[in-house]
Amino acid sequence: MGDTIGVILAGGLSSRMGGGDKGLLTLGGVSLLGRVKVRLSRQIETVILNANGDPARFDGLGIPVVNDTIAGYAGPLAGVLAGLDYAASHGASHIVTVAADTPFYPADFVDRMNASGANLAMAVTPDPERGQARHPTFGKWPVALRDDLRSALNDGVRKVVQWTKPHGCVNLEFSVTPFDPFFNVNTPDDLDRAEAMIAEFDL
Repeated sequence: MGDTIGVILAGGLSSRMGGGDKGLLTLGGVSLLGRVKVRLSRQIETVILNANGDPARFDGLGIPVVNDTIAGYAGPLAGVLAGLDYAASHGASHIVTVAADTPFYPADFVDRMNASGANLAMAVTPDPERGQARHPTFGKWPVALRDDLRSALNDGVRKVVQWTKPHGCVNLEFSVTPFDPFFNVNTPDDLDRAEAMIAEFDL
């Protein structure tokens, strides 16, 4: 199975897309989730999906589905914890996470995360105003911190950076040339833009 497991985070409510399973929307003839899964499967041996509700609706993906273990849609950290719990039960030391609505993330994402040597890492990109833009759903996370994360979630922590910063999270910068690989599909207009990007950049 390997020392690291890939986790697709799809536990959100998709409110800006009108609810429902945003990941099942079609992009270039393939579901968003299908695109994300294929891209991750090319980079890592074992891939699972974090999603809430009836897992049967994702049967077509052919990968295990794990629900949040923290109630109430607690955000991406709850998905990270679900992935860490799965990894712990399968003897892995780390997980890498990607978002279900970000179909064009870097093809070398996992290699870059592992090559960094970081125990805990987050993807960032250059930003002209802020210096760096964080992408907190794209990271590498150690199983050894899962109980700490569980305690933080039970204490009400919801913001990713609030939890990662005290643990010495490393920021790993990715290029935004020729396009931002962390472009994510939140709205119908974003879906149209993603279709245009497939044609423009042969994605």
